[in-house]
Amino acid sequence: MATFSSSNSSFMAAIVLLGIFAANLDQTGAEPVGVCYGMLGNNLPNAWEVIQLYKSQNIRRMRLYDPNQAALQALRGSNIEVMLGVPNSDLQSLANPSNAQSWVQRNVLTYWPSVRFRYIAVGNEVSPVNGGTAWFAQFVLPALVNVFNAVRSAGLQDQVRVSTAIDMTLIGNSYPPSAGAFRGDVRSYLDPIIGHLAWARTPLLANIYTYFSYSGNPRDISLPYAIFTSPSPVVWDQGRGYQNLFDAMLDSLYSALERAGQGGLQVVVSESGWPSAGGFGTTVDNARTYLTNLIKHVQGGTPKRPGTAIETYLFALFDENRKEPELEKHFGLFYPNKQAKYPLNFGAGRIWDVSAEYNATISLKSDM
Repeated sequence: MATFSSSNSSFMAAIVLLGIFAANLDQTGAEPVGVCYGMLGNNLPNAWEVIQLYKSQNIRRMRLYDPNQAALQALRGSNIEVMLGVPNSDLQSLANPSNAQSWVQRNVLTYWPSVRFRYIAVGNEVSPVNGGTAWFAQFVLPALVNVFNAVRSAGLQDQVRVSTAIDMTLIGNSYPPSAGAFRGDVRSYLDPIIGHLAWARTPLLANIYTYFSYSGNPRDISLPYAIFTSPSPVVWDQGRGYQNLFDAMLDSLYSALERAGQGGLQVVVSESGWPSAGGFGTTVDNARTYLTNLIKHVQGGTPKRPGTAIETYLFALFDENRKEPELEKHFGLFYPNKQAKYPLNFGAGRIWDVSAEYNATISLKSDM
């Protein structure tokens, strides 16, 4: 219950204003960040507990890497927006249109609209020049198109966007950001994919980790530049100052898309994080600093595309003890017992934009 300090007339006005503000939370609030829910651990909470954790922390978007039925059941009615993954191991099957139709029926339409699907990520970090994923590359485009067609046949193509997630190893040149370009040996794979995404008006998903760039080249990349604490621009490029590596990496991807003829394509950062142990520069304090600053920073865009919030998903919800190598076990924002490693404010999307023209003071007091 809430109490209001006002006269009767201003009490009623406050009620009306409160309703207006609540109805416009999503329109006036900042872009909420999502969190990736990985399950490669043998000591993790069950799906229902995880959904309660998302809700208690005001985490309003989730990336789910496969259609885990327990998780999808727990998501019913939660109002959490979901990026649902198609595992790489399923790509060959979904290159068949009938199988893709069945997959969408079983894992999306069965739950819609009580589960709010936002994206379907068809494959994750597939690359024709990466020995671990190269074999899957031949199936990404047909699976992507087939899943899109299945979603479109259900009339949901404007609600559920179908894309794929890449990593930054597909970028051949990233410095300076304006010179960003895809590797020549991935263009025949990637160009048809981004062409389809542009035609379907769907963002490209990209996993962007400043940690790996920093740890791979600490001589040339400083820690402050990698974790958003540099006091001034480190790189100048065509009159744009880059004070952090995240912006430089994302703008190099935008430049690469422009060079590939798809400069209008939007990018969603489908993973970004910093490990707290297990490798060079992996401390709890560095992880906290990076993620705290990332959440704030993505509200404002990049030097190349300023003023536009960057939809971003933090990696990952929990430490996952079945991952390798060691540092991959330590990306969690929470320990498996649901205790936070460090405080993070996920409530960016809950900001109320109260215009100055409403000269009203509302005193709210929660009865706890």
